[in-house]
Amino acid sequence: MENAMRTLIIDDESPARQRLKELLTTYSDTFQLVGEAENGRKALELINKLDPDLIFLDIQMPGMTGFDLIRQLDKIPTIVFCTAYDQYSLDAFETNSIDYLVKPVKAERLEKTIEKLKRFSVKSNPNELMRILEKLNGQSEQQEMSSITIKKGNRLIFIKLEDVSYFQADERYVKVVTVQGDENISEKSLKELEERLPGSFMRIHRSIIINKNLIREIQSYFNSKYVFILNDNKKTKLFSSRSYHTQIKKWLDIK
Repeated sequence: MENAMRTLIIDDESPARQRLKELLTTYSDTFQLVGEAENGRKALELINKLDPDLIFLDIQMPGMTGFDLIRQLDKIPTIVFCTAYDQYSLDAFETNSIDYLVKPVKAERLEKTIEKLKRFSVKSNPNELMRILEKLNGQSEQQEMSSITIKKGNRLIFIKLEDVSYFQADERYVKVVTVQGDENISEKSLKELEERLPGSFMRIHRSIIINKNLIREIQSYFNSKYVFILNDNKKTKLFSSRSYHTQIKKWLDIK
């Protein structure tokens, strides 16, 4: 533990942070976990306060992305990026002090990261790192969320977005309803989901986001509302709200 790297985990998804924490405890001689942050603002505070040797950093976070965070740091620690997308140019990570892991993080891939960290002890060259970040940032703009992570007890379940019929917010949580009719609970708010979901999803109500690819029929309803009938196993009917009338009309391309 004496020579372990003081480590901070930064990820807006609680299940992803928990998964990484569990993995890191297996390598207590390499990592000393000193904190975790669920967003860029808190991460910035913790980095300035704790001065970690290493950060595991989610790239795609609402509000402040991982790239935005790094640009605000005066002192840049060693970085291991965590991302849901396996589409970044690998040559961008052939530097001596950064690596990246695709979520869900696998133990065998983490071992390769540990080998790399042991091989190189020199900190990042800030100019070189920023050059790499600009390259990665250009790639990240083209990426789309393709699955959602659900925590069930001590298990993590990954549901493909193409299998999601709709998201519906309740008072304290968001239901993720699949084409088969299965209901799961997401720790993300509907606002966070709306910011990250691809264009195949549309918000039709303050509490509902639907999969446009599963719309079977749309019927006009009273008071500038619509009824959406989905092509899922339950032939679900969902009602839009007046506040989304203009947005829906624009998508339907009707006057």
